Amino acid sequence: MKTSNVLVLLLVLLYINASTEWPTHTVCKEENLEIYYKSCDPQQDFAFSVDRCSDITTQTFNIRAAMVLRHSIKELYIKADLIINGKTVLSYSDTLCEPGHSKLVFCGKKKGEHLYYEGPVTLGFKEILQGDYTVSARLTNEDHVTVACADFTVKNYLDY
Repeated sequence: MKTSNVLVLLLVLLYINASTEWPTHTVCKEENLEIYYKSCDPQQDFAFSVDRCSDITTQTFNIRAAMVLRHSIKELYIKADLIINGKTVLSYSDTLCEPGHSKLVFCGKKKGEHLYYEGPVTLGFKEILQGDYTVSARLTNEDHVTVACADFTVKNYLDY
């Protein structure tokens, strides 16, 4: 009996390790706006939410994000791409953390620490593009190691 339990446990662990794809999470879904995300880091998923979907169409809105850090953050860089029909049409990159100049409260966190942010975010634009598209975002540290990575699917049917 114990041997069969160990065998089942090993098979479950092997299946979990063999799976490299995280589930798609719903950020929000309202009449004219739907946003989903999926972690593109095969080693780690994370939690992300917004107060209300309709708030995203304003310039500043509140989010909540949480994860356990697999890598320390002395320096943190973001690279985001807007992808429409499989083609990158816009790229954005920025430094979020660097010694002596940090834009985020969690700069300097160490591997194994919990990262939790709840508060306002400003996107820098007033409208979300109408249509279906993907925003791919990757956060890397000073060692060029992925700290977090996600592909956001946006379906916006709002007519501004």
